[in-house]
Amino acid sequence: MPEDTYKQLKDGNRKFVELTNLHNPEFFSSLSETQKPKALWIGCADSRVPANQITGTLPGEVFVHRNIANVVVHTDLNCLSVLEYAVNVLEVKLVVVCGHYGCGGVAASLSNKSHGMIDNWLNHIKDVRRLHRDELEAIEDEDERLRRLVELNVIEQVNNLCATSIIQESWQKRKLPYVHGWVYDISNGILKDVAEKVTSQHGISDIYRFEPKAKSVKS
Repeated sequence: MPEDTYKQLKDGNRKFVELTNLHNPEFFSSLSETQKPKALWIGCADSRVPANQITGTLPGEVFVHRNIANVVVHTDLNCLSVLEYAVNVLEVKLVVVCGHYGCGGVAASLSNKSHGMIDNWLNHIKDVRRLHRDELEAIEDEDERLRRLVELNVIEQVNNLCATSIIQESWQKRKLPYVHGWVYDISNGILKDVAEKVTSQHGISDIYRFEPKAKSVKS
């Protein structure tokens, strides 16, 4: 029943506050002053992949953006707004794109079945499938094919992230953030590196590299 879920959430909040105050009485007052996260997490909305819990971090330590299948789309103002704030205001040192094995969004993109409005979103993952079609179709086992597409999706989303002017201008100004691609294995709780760390424009195709903006000359 909805009432049971409501009660569970409220009771959980109460217990969280009680335990936190017991072990760290200054936690909430300190947290309310500001946030200084060192990382931005771009992950899947799947309820089994909560950024803080699986990285052992506390509130205030990771800035989080989540969507279906951890996709970075250059026309998604929601994602770009989060990215710009994290990089230019919070000045995070690390940006992570994190997918997970068994992702329902990625699995749906492997079929031609219509799922309604979300088909428009899944097309971004189908683009990844198209780019790597030969490799994927050579994998006979369906589970292994899904796992590989999960990995390839993260790799391509890291590429999309690094192709943004937000990331590249930050590299030019402060040589940060570092960009990583991970996959979370729900079956054992382990995070796996699947994309090479990118720390500058030299790590991306020259097709996507922006030249530094010319400094304006004051008259």
